[in-house]
Amino acid sequence: MTGKIIPFAQELRPLLPTVVGNVDYKTLRQQLDEIDALLRESGLQEQFIGLSVENWFKEATDREPTALEQQKFQERSRRALRCMVLRTLLQESFRVFTCNLAGNPLYQWFCCIDAIDVVRVPSKSELQRFSHWLPAEQMRKLMDQLLGKAAFQPQELRLCTPLDVEDYFLDSTALKADIHFPTDWVLLRDGVRTLMKATILIRREGLKGRMRPPEEFLRQMNRLCIQMSAEGRRCGSKKGRKRVLRQMKKLVKTIRCHAQRHRKLLDTRWEQTQWTRPQAEQILKRIDNVIEQLPSAQKQAHERIIGQRKVANGEKILSLYDPDINVIVRGKAGAEVEFGNTVLLGENKQGVILDYAMYRDQAPADSHLLFESMLRVLDGTGIQVGAVATDRGFASASNSRTLEEAGTYDATCPRNPKELGRRMKDKRFADMQRRRAQTEGRIGILKANFLGRPLRARGFESRELALAWGVLTHNLWALARLRKSKKQSQPSARAA
Repeated sequence: MTGKIIPFAQELRPLLPTVVGNVDYKTLRQQLDEIDALLRESGLQEQFIGLSVENWFKEATDREPTALEQQKFQERSRRALRCMVLRTLLQESFRVFTCNLAGNPLYQWFCCIDAIDVVRVPSKSELQRFSHWLPAEQMRKLMDQLLGKAAFQPQELRLCTPLDVEDYFLDSTALKADIHFPTDWVLLRDGVRTLMKATILIRREGLKGRMRPPEEFLRQMNRLCIQMSAEGRRCGSKKGRKRVLRQMKKLVKTIRCHAQRHRKLLDTRWEQTQWTRPQAEQILKRIDNVIEQLPSAQKQAHERIIGQRKVANGEKILSLYDPDINVIVRGKAGAEVEFGNTVLLGENKQGVILDYAMYRDQAPADSHLLFESMLRVLDGTGIQVGAVATDRGFASASNSRTLEEAGTYDATCPRNPKELGRRMKDKRFADMQRRRAQTEGRIGILKANFLGRPLRARGFESRELALAWGVLTHNLWALARLRKSKKQSQPSARAA
């Protein structure tokens, strides 16, 4: 193990109440019972605590923590793992989850916070800290630990069959960010709202500069936004949109000056407010982030609306609050273009996700991602896949040649329709291509049931961690369905 773990003391825990008459509760209880066994028997919980303790010791540079402090931190780390797995499985917000956790004995039992005398439920802020408990690289180690155990020691996990890595199905998707459609003039409206709301907070603390009421600037910007929307439905809309945009730019310049002046007041006289310096820093960062990007947003709107010139995707500002977002051209009905990050997912025929990857910048072509994923599966499970099936985006002559040299069956969909018709006569190829269609459903299950639509995490690091928690919880859920039932089925009357 990566960290020395102090054994947990035996605790007196109340028994769960017996609930009858509700099939959904019975199903959820059995599911949580299987996931609880997987966490303990696979060593995943122990490894999570060990990595947490190791990181904790690295951060504690002033003095060495005592045994009692380490024991409390271990309990907190175990609580972090179980709370995040349960919250990801239920797809509830931090506020709603902590409320439901306080009143549900089943949730308290799974999260190991049930006690006879006092039940201490983590707050929504504590749950937020739990979501960033380990970095994304160490979260991948946890998934590799689970997959390796399922592949080589399935009897310890009571799996009906070992993890099958013979057939590998790979596909890419777009993980959309939680932003509105990035219209150019709407970015100016977003910046104005942020600056004026921050100015309102500063003025409430008694730091006031000479200006009209901030609410009046917000109303003026809203009226211009309504005019801009209406101009698109009128004759001669280009001239009207240019006229309204010029008014917006003039208003933005005035608002920016007021915000900068109030920012200076807060930076120099923050002691006169009720805020601490870190609280004041949050307002300062909020203002600085928008003021820094407003000139580029104005230039982008000018180029596209007034100049009628295109702006390269790499130079576009898609959101003032989330810089790590890309334009992803999908070419699908209802989703010609999406805004977010490219995600690569690979599964086996049992529905267990073997590999995942999220790309901060514009992702390379799918044909360049095939062997990166296969190498990650080999490093994680220690087994080389026997066959790989993808769509035509992953197909290339070099990939087919490399797969043949490695002894891996090539079931990638050819780009040439004639070649596809010829290969469909091969039964194994046809079966794997039919099974590959289910990978689209697997992606939909992961997005809808384990990540949420839309994904609420903001920033690339947060989205990458949310994806790691989603994949880990999904695999626990999938492996729980493959475990042998504890109860033996009763023989029927005919068999007797």
